[in-house]
This record gives sequence, structure tokens and C-alpha cells, in this order.
Amino acid sequence: MPASPKAQSTMFRNAWIVDGTGARGFKGDLLVQGGLIAAIGDRLEENAEQEQDCEGKVLCPGFIDVHTHDDAMVLSSPEMLPKISQGVTTVVVGNCGISLAPLTSKPPVAPLTLLDESLYRFPTIAAYRDAVNQAMPSVNVAALIGHSALRLEVLDDWRRPATELERLRMGEMVREAMDHGAVGMSSGTFYQTAYAADILELIPLVRVVASARGLYVTHMRTEMDDILAAIDEVALTARHAGAPLVISHHKCAGRLNWGRSVETLTYIDGLHKQQSIHLDVYPYVAGSTMLRLDMVDEETEVLITSSEPHPELVGESLSSIADAWKTSQREAAKRLMPGGACYFQMHEDDVVRILQHPRAMVGSDGIPHDSKPHPRLWGTFPRVLGEYVRHRRCLSLEAAIHKMTGLSAKTFKLGDRGLIRLGFAADLTIFDPETIEDLADFHDPTRPAKGIVAVYLAGRLAYDFRGHVLNRFGRFIARSNPS
Repeated sequence: MPASPKAQSTMFRNAWIVDGTGARGFKGDLLVQGGLIAAIGDRLEENAEQEQDCEGKVLCPGFIDVHTHDDAMVLSSPEMLPKISQGVTTVVVGNCGISLAPLTSKPPVAPLTLLDESLYRFPTIAAYRDAVNQAMPSVNVAALIGHSALRLEVLDDWRRPATELERLRMGEMVREAMDHGAVGMSSGTFYQTAYAADILELIPLVRVVASARGLYVTHMRTEMDDILAAIDEVALTARHAGAPLVISHHKCAGRLNWGRSVETLTYIDGLHKQQSIHLDVYPYVAGSTMLRLDMVDEETEVLITSSEPHPELVGESLSSIADAWKTSQREAAKRLMPGGACYFQMHEDDVVRILQHPRAMVGSDGIPHDSKPHPRLWGTFPRVLGEYVRHRRCLSLEAAIHKMTGLSAKTFKLGDRGLIRLGFAADLTIFDPETIEDLADFHDPTRPAKGIVAVYLAGRLAYDFRGHVLNRFGRFIARSNPS
């Protein structure tokens, strides 16, 4: 990729400016100079090298996808079309305990196979940071260090809890990650690679994160019947370590738990009085992960997104495959493994209730390496704006953008991003509020959204309505710790 051209000064005229704070939008002009926001106001008189008329369009901070598994995609497919086509300018990688660094000594096992297995070659976050900066993806990258990656690198058997010596070694790796700009650590005790880890293993690691003023992000042990106990476990871990907590893709999964978001959100709000707790959420009733027998109950609809032994059946429902094979769904799932699936486990009322929560941020949780991925990979942010803001009116435009920008940047300590404010980085998204819509669905999940007019990184045009990545200006963003 050639060296980045110098950012031109640009005047955006007649925009409906939504600044990311949650405050009401306003009609105005915005001037960008040297990659930064230089002036905001009504009918600015300053001159610029170029102008863009934004009449009828929303101008807001670039969206921040706080929950991704884009760790490998930013290196192998640096155009990052699934994200920049949504207006996303920053992705947070390393979620659910899954990160490329620091695993190098052993072949990955599920769920680390959700990333490109050929790219587990970074011994440190510093090495991963350098690779990101060399690749120059079209979006910025902030990173969490994954607890499962640590366990696979250090333990000879991840099926057991770590010893004191192993905890110390993992702590050293976490310290290195935080010293080189990681925003925090993630865990995923839901998965086999970390299921054996208890709070005695996790608290010392999260304490290292807290000492560097990072945060703890976690895919809890369960999101089904025992969800309150799982919330207690992660809250206790974060509280004893002294770290802010983010509960990943909060949901109430399984028919018996539909409606329980009233209970879980009230419980989380009670805990929040003692400690900082935020959530992320995606706007769909289906989740997506590996094909797992414990998630096949003959009741939940399951859609196959990948299958090593039967790639020809990707895109088919597990029930139809089982019927064709004249077997149970569990037996069919065994024959399809290893693979991935979408699980239609949630109720729309819970999704809306969680999305409306004041400390809930938006994260896609898309899995780029599925052969037929969940549509959230391509559609999450336009879906919030089209479906939940314009059509259902579950959220105001300003509240939705706050959940995608300012709240995310503040929670993940991304410095001068997430707000339209003087001196902040000019990572900007322009969209048409009357037409923005996700086009990706479960049958055709890789269709770019419509309604995104242009995306700018550091004041430079990176993507426009014609659907092409024009330039790549992304870089690794280190954690910011303001005093």
C-alpha cells in the first residue's frame, strides 16, 4: 500500500450533525484540517480545499464496532469491506477470549479456530500491532488480549485450572499487552478452552489489566437458565480485580428464558451501583458460533454456516438436514462437525430491551471466516439505524449513534474518537437517514448496506456510496488513559 496522502482540508456543509454524546442533532457545517475537526458551526466562513454538501444527510462520528472477531481479517483482507461499508471506522478485536496474540507454540483448538488458523504467529500484542500498521486496513484496530489464547500458549492441558506458576506467566503476557496499548483482556468461560478457569485464575489476570486502567470484557459461562449466577461470577471477578466490566453480547437464550432481560438488566443495574458494568448487543434474534451439540435441543432453529465434512450443506437448516438423513438433529450435527451455525435462541422483546439500556453499546460479533456468515457481519449498524430507529422507533437517532460512537469510545478508552468535538480525529460517517438499511440477511448475508454516503478516516475519504474502498488509512489504536 502506498504511503498515505496528506489529509486535505474539507468543509462539510448543511449537515445534520449528531455529535455522539446523545445530545439532539443540529444543522450546521464542519471543517476538517490536518485530519482533525477544526471548526463546527452554522454557516462557517472558513475556506477549505474541498467542500461536500450534506443537505438531508446525517454527519456523525465513525461507528465503533466494540465486539468483533476481525483479528485476522484486518490482516488478510485489509479492505475490510464488511465493516467500512456499514460506516464503521474502528473495530475492537480479541473478544470472547479469542485473540491471535500470544498463541504461537501450539495449533489452535475451537473456538480459536474461529480466526484464520494460519495467522497464529504473533508472540505479543506488540508484534500484532506492527502487523496491523503494516497492513494498513481501511479501519482502525483496538485490541483485547484473549484469555483462551493465553491458556493455550501457557498450559500443557487447558482442561484444568492454571497453576500459580502458570497464572504468573499469563500475568506477564497480560502486562506486555497492556504496556503496548491493549484496551483490556477478554475471557470466554462459555468455551471449552476456558471452562476450567475459576475466579482464582481470572482475578489476578484482571488485576494486571486494572493496574493499567484497562477493562475486562467477557463472554459469560452461560446465557441460559443459570444466567444470574454467570453475571455474579463475572461481576465478582471484575470487582475484586478493580476493573470496569463489559458483558459481551448480552442475551437471554432459550425459550424458557425469553423475557428474563427485565430480570437480568435490573440485576446488572443493582451491581452497577458498586462497580462499572456495561454491555454490548447485536440487533438480531440469532447468535452464531461453532456447531456445538449442547446447543442443539431439537427446538431451537439452527442454520449451518460452515461444515468441513459437508460444505455443500452450508446455508441449510439443521432440521431439514436431519430429516433428509432420517436421523436426529444431534446426530446430524455430529456428522456436520466441525462447523459453525446460527442459533435462533432469543426473543425480539429481549433484544429491544437490551438495546435500549443506557449502558448498552452496539457490537456486531460477526465471524468473518464462516463460508456463509451471520448477516450481522455486514448489516449490524445500518440495521440499528434503519430497523430500530426509523421503522420501529425503539431508539432516537441520537441515542443509537451514541451507542455506536461516544459511549463506545469512552468505555474502551479510545481517546480522541467517538465524538464530533474540536481537536478530535475526523473519523466521520455520512448517511441518509431516510434510506439507510441493512440488506444482508440469512439467505444472502454478504450484501452491503444501502444509505451510507461516505466514510472518512482522519479526514481522508476511505469509502463512498459507489461501494468501493477508495483508500486505507487505518492503524492500531492504543488505549488512552486520560488523567
